Amino acid sequence: MRYVLASASPRRRELLGQILNNFEVIPATGEEKVNTSFFPEKVACALAESKCDEVFEKNPQATVIGCDTIVVFQDEILGKPKNREEAVKTLKALSGKTHFVITGVCVRNAYKKLVDFDKTEVKFNILSDEFILNYVNGGSPMDKAGSYGIQDGGVVKEYFGSYTNVVGLPVTLTKNLIDGVRINL
Repeated sequence: MRYVLASASPRRRELLGQILNNFEVIPATGEEKVNTSFFPEKVACALAESKCDEVFEKNPQATVIGCDTIVVFQDEILGKPKNREEAVKTLKALSGKTHFVITGVCVRNAYKKLVDFDKTEVKFNILSDEFILNYVNGGSPMDKAGSYGIQDGGVVKEYFGSYTNVVGLPVTLTKNLIDGVRINL
């Protein structure tokens, strides 16, 4: 079976490597359209499904894995920051507070398509202005929903749920979905 990850994220590639020994990376290129009238879990799943479907259309013999991670704080979806100022603003807002990270995962082949999500509660440390500026100047927040990576030291105080979900690919859920679309011949 040929497997394709529909994401350019090096973190997702590394995590999928814990499940599959061999897969290709073909990132989805379509514009992410978010319907904010949906519950956040549905938004994450719809974005993951859109990415998966886009890549599957050009690779119909493969099993395609698409995913999307969003951060939800005070009922607002926080995406990737557009610039440094937005990253600083987001980190200041999250400092010392709790939010949720939701990753939608879609796995599809010619026989079946499964979509689900994982949700993790995350509490931030209280971040000083100096820490935030150094962190943003280091560049880490710029390609991450919520402007941070859980794997970066000093940001997260504690979390409840899947660590790999917060990194961007919930490993247990993804493995279960891959197993769920396999056809036993």
